[in-house]
Amino acid sequence: MDLAVCADFGSTFTKTQLVSLDDGAVVAAAEYRTTVGTDVLQGFAACRDVLVRAAPAAADAPVFACSSAGGGLRLAVVGNEELVTAEAGRRVALSSGGQVVDVGACGLDSERLAALRAAEPDVVLLVGGTDGGNADVLVGAAETLAAAAWPGPVVVAGNIAAGDPVAEALRAGGVPYELVANVVPRIGVLAPAAARSAIRRVFLRHVIGGKHLSASSDFAAMVLGSTPDVVLTGVEALADLVGDVAVVDVGGATTDVHSVVEVDPEEAELARQVVAPTPVIRTVEADLGMRWSAEPVVERGVEASLVARHERDRLARAAQQRRAEPGFVPVEAIDRADDLRLAEVAVAVALRRHAGRQQVRLGADGRLVERSGRDLREVDVLVGSGGAFRHVAPTAAVELLRGCVGDASGGWLLPRAPTLAVDRDGVLAAAGLLARSHPGTAHELLRRHLAGAG
Repeated sequence: MDLAVCADFGSTFTKTQLVSLDDGAVVAAAEYRTTVGTDVLQGFAACRDVLVRAAPAAADAPVFACSSAGGGLRLAVVGNEELVTAEAGRRVALSSGGQVVDVGACGLDSERLAALRAAEPDVVLLVGGTDGGNADVLVGAAETLAAAAWPGPVVVAGNIAAGDPVAEALRAGGVPYELVANVVPRIGVLAPAAARSAIRRVFLRHVIGGKHLSASSDFAAMVLGSTPDVVLTGVEALADLVGDVAVVDVGGATTDVHSVVEVDPEEAELARQVVAPTPVIRTVEADLGMRWSAEPVVERGVEASLVARHERDRLARAAQQRRAEPGFVPVEAIDRADDLRLAEVAVAVALRRHAGRQQVRLGADGRLVERSGRDLREVDVLVGSGGAFRHVAPTAAVELLRGCVGDASGGWLLPRAPTLAVDRDGVLAAAGLLARSHPGTAHELLRRHLAGAG
């Protein structure tokens, strides 16, 4: 049996699976608290010991890993027009597995540069202008970064005609950069692939080593990408099998929603003057998490009328405790119930933000239908992922998802009648890790362990 170890170095836990490359079976699994305070490979070694006890061949199996440890990937976007290139850059950054910490339009003046510094991004995505269009803003932003001795790295994915002067400015300023194809080559077209690949390369080359998570070069050698980027690849592989799919992934600091949905041609045509919709979208809600961002979960739940008055104070106290003790593991029934309730609110708010809503408004021309966000109503499969789903009973995990299905109140464009599935074994990340080198194994892995999605 050919085996591979798939590892996800999370912000809280390191999760591993020993996968058969022959048939996609998970032979063994283990998790251990991420040892970010010392060396992340210590936690991994503890996991691997468990895998080796289950199957001695795991000791020599190749390792495929992803990481969001140490804060993951922090991205900033510097664009030209707010409604076109800046928004396109934001979408590309999200699909690349990063938490977008700053988005700026109209280039970089001193105020915007100060805001960019304050955001402390790991990578800057520099975009602006369609191919052959205005290059001044893009070149000016590059010159500002160079003059500021920006420590980098920078991914440039704007007007291709500005490539030479932008590269010259960054090179003269000693700013590490990658120059790739424009994310908006023309109005109404979004081309994220080249920028997404470049961000992945930059993450591996600069961010993994720069966070000093391990003294050993083995860590950098095994990591293939950031966890959200890899999970999104797994979601795309799942969509190959089941059709339109949405995944809500609840973590300690953020709640991510990934969706792969066939684009409605009419919707695409309507969007041609702004930023075209794409089949693959990811959103990150940095104020919705089970530990570091627990307190805002309660606040957002109250604002959305998802948290009742009688439970507000109790949940607020529970959230404060979890924010103060990110390593808190609930043992008592009341603590487990509070964890589940916080997860329910985080999932509901995150899905609403991702899906958007449809509302009827009265205008000068009569009744107008307005839409925002992503229409998930025809999604075939809705998947729950993350510790909030793994650490509760299977029935409770499914019910957590069921509460977000078919809720048309308020015009939210949520899934109407999807098959519900829970990624209890963390196979979306494992499938994403194996998708490029072992695509057949990745698909078999998903068939076996998300069988409810079939």
